[in-house]
Amino acid sequence: MTEKIMENILIAGATGHTGKRVIEILNNSESFNPLALIRKEEQRQQFEDMEVEAVLGDLEGDVSHTMKGIDKVVFAAGSGGSTGKDKTIAVDLEGAKKLIDAAISAKVKKFVMLSAMGADDPSKNDDLKHYLEAKQEADEYLRESGLNYTIVRPGALTDDLGLAKVKVAKGSLNERGEISRDDVAFILVMSLADPLVKNITFEAIEGEESIKSALIELSQLG
Repeated sequence: MTEKIMENILIAGATGHTGKRVIEILNNSESFNPLALIRKEEQRQQFEDMEVEAVLGDLEGDVSHTMKGIDKVVFAAGSGGSTGKDKTIAVDLEGAKKLIDAAISAKVKKFVMLSAMGADDPSKNDDLKHYLEAKQEADEYLRESGLNYTIVRPGALTDDLGLAKVKVAKGSLNERGEISRDDVAFILVMSLADPLVKNITFEAIEGEESIKSALIELSQLG
């Protein structure tokens, strides 16, 4: 019997709330092997305790070395709009672009981007305009990169228990809503599977449809 080959997945933002959930899901997967992108050496231990390999690389510095042996990427890093404009540009925009460039050079199979609802038209949200503008530009950079991609734009994130039920739409839902980090993490992991949601940008909030069936339907829309 042939041994199943697991794909190596680099998670940017692994120390964040959503990134940690992605790591946990992947760590229990039979298809994917997670590698956590960390900014500081002292962050390594928490992942070693989970028997997860960590890769040292700062999104505000050089990340060209981080793609060795990587098959796919989940970009879940970001300021969340709560930090200053300079930090948002450095991480959410320039950091994303650096990792995309590194992924292009390494010929990774897929790049899954955690974006934000409203990134299609940042002018509608004055409070988060600079954050959404950074997300919008990073999303566009990924779309034009030539990489296979999925861009996930969730509604307001909560720490509620995930229900694995969502409402999604390619492009814009034209409505606001919340979604748990648990469910967003599951969506990001599901998006790694081929050929699900290939080269698609979609919004997601809590809903009535299972995540799996919702993503399958999106994929059929092409």
